[in-house]
Amino acid sequence: MARTLQKRHKEGALWQIAPTTTDIDDFAKETSLPKLIAQLLYNRGIRDTKTAQSFLKPSLMDLIDPSNLLNIDKAVSRIRKAIVDKEKIVIYGDYDVDGIMSTAILWQCLKQAGREVEFYVPHRLDEGYGLNIEAIELLAEKNVSLIITVDCGITAYEAADRAAELGIELIITDHHKVGDKPAKAVAVLHPDLPGQNYANANLCGAGVAFKLAWAIAQSFSESKKVSENFREFLLSATSMAALGTIADVVPLLGENRVLAAFGMQGLANSNDPGILALIKASGLTGEKLSSMDIGFKLAPKLNAAGRMGHARLAIEMFTKSNLQKALEIAAYLESQNRLRQKVEKEIVEQAKKQIIDLGMDKEKYSGIVVADENWHGGVIGIVASRIIDKYNKPTIVISLDNGKPMGSCRSVPGFDIHAALSACSEHLNGFGGHAMAAGLKIDADKIDDFREAFNEYVKENIREDGLVSKLEIDGEISLDMLTLNAVEHIEKLGPFGQGNPSVKLVVRNLRLVEPTRRMGQKGNHLSMIVTDKPQDQQFGRNAMFRVVAFSKTAKWEKPLAGANSFDMVFEPVINRFNGNSSVELMAIDLKIGE
Repeated sequence: MARTLQKRHKEGALWQIAPTTTDIDDFAKETSLPKLIAQLLYNRGIRDTKTAQSFLKPSLMDLIDPSNLLNIDKAVSRIRKAIVDKEKIVIYGDYDVDGIMSTAILWQCLKQAGREVEFYVPHRLDEGYGLNIEAIELLAEKNVSLIITVDCGITAYEAADRAAELGIELIITDHHKVGDKPAKAVAVLHPDLPGQNYANANLCGAGVAFKLAWAIAQSFSESKKVSENFREFLLSATSMAALGTIADVVPLLGENRVLAAFGMQGLANSNDPGILALIKASGLTGEKLSSMDIGFKLAPKLNAAGRMGHARLAIEMFTKSNLQKALEIAAYLESQNRLRQKVEKEIVEQAKKQIIDLGMDKEKYSGIVVADENWHGGVIGIVASRIIDKYNKPTIVISLDNGKPMGSCRSVPGFDIHAALSACSEHLNGFGGHAMAAGLKIDADKIDDFREAFNEYVKENIREDGLVSKLEIDGEISLDMLTLNAVEHIEKLGPFGQGNPSVKLVVRNLRLVEPTRRMGQKGNHLSMIVTDKPQDQQFGRNAMFRVVAFSKTAKWEKPLAGANSFDMVFEPVINRFNGNSSVELMAIDLKIGE
């Protein structure tokens, strides 16, 4: 949908405002929805009544039957044989949230099927991502005969060949880019596998694991309709699938939306010791959880295990722990996350200095590559994201720690960083990932040449406006449109995330009803009361709204104090306190009136 471009303002993003059209008026009448809600759906590509109803009321019936995944019958048959014959089975996972949840889902499923199995997760810094030969050889010494990978393995060609040499059979479940062909295995489950036409190519690793668990449940129930015990397990597993889906930033559309929506509903009422402990450690007990709670409170604690140490503890919290043990692990993960935040902050400042020293903040550089021997390899991915927030350029952060250079890559919308690595692969020892995020291995003496090659590729291949920070806005409204009923409708558009962004609106000619107030221990947040009614006009309390602006004191306090009026972009939310509900505005950006 074409969007109106507003002139970029100082130190701000380009505002892109979705226009209102007569099509939206017709859509609102057809669906009997308020015009604002119709516009929000229309902006998200939803243009008919049936799709709108499905979007607003996601149903478990909308989940795709696992039989639609190519090779799933082979995978289930081999797993069932291994369980019956009491073979040694290992689930081989990844160290991020998606990998942790994938491992937990499959582990709990096989336990439900009557077999408690082992799991293996590589050490991020010592082993790196994915299936590796050393781990295969170690598992062979332990007489493992079947390895089921989750969230990894699709391009682990050498490790797969070594497994075959040692008599270990592989079942690969993954969602990362396949490449020319998948690694050799008894069965490969992948939502975007060549030769199949699965309706959701954007299933995450935990989603694929959930589908395999569902098929195993059908097999052991000897029916498409699973037994009561398996049904309870699968309903519980939607919460783990939701954690993986939201944390891995896959599009929250179609069945991903269903898994996220139902999984989030189940999180607060879960009886799983790991989930209970994680929620308690995050201070969210008894609350209705949102995708932001998962993305900014739950997921970082799980990721901290793999970033700062070993992810095995995080997986144990969801597999081999009772509630007391899970609570102890969750408390440890919280301490690790605080350490991660401290280390991350230090590296971000060092990286910014390096960017300025090398001139990568200037226009001649379209891509950023920074490296240092003292940077912790577990946090460089987050650092890359922070650098993009500042400079809006595809960014690669390389850690030279332990003499094993490894890099994390993050991109901007519309630029395929995986393709960029492929084009510059002569400088690399290996790479893998997605269009928006990837990882690489490189020799230290090749970093300078790689930086130049990467920058040239970005310059030549990024679209003209690709390096301009943009803020996509759903529409321009007046405050009187933000009734409690309207914002309750907006809440139904969640869970928000990739492919279904949170609702952002703009109101023009706002003014302060009273001076701004500082909030928080450090006073770095602002609270204000605003209205869009003219100063000489009588108006009641319902024309005034509270605004909360996080981390904006330094930037906004003085300009607002001297402003006659301003335009503001915000997210509408409902503040529920002591049984009362009111609409509030979470400020994102503003422009002071001339």
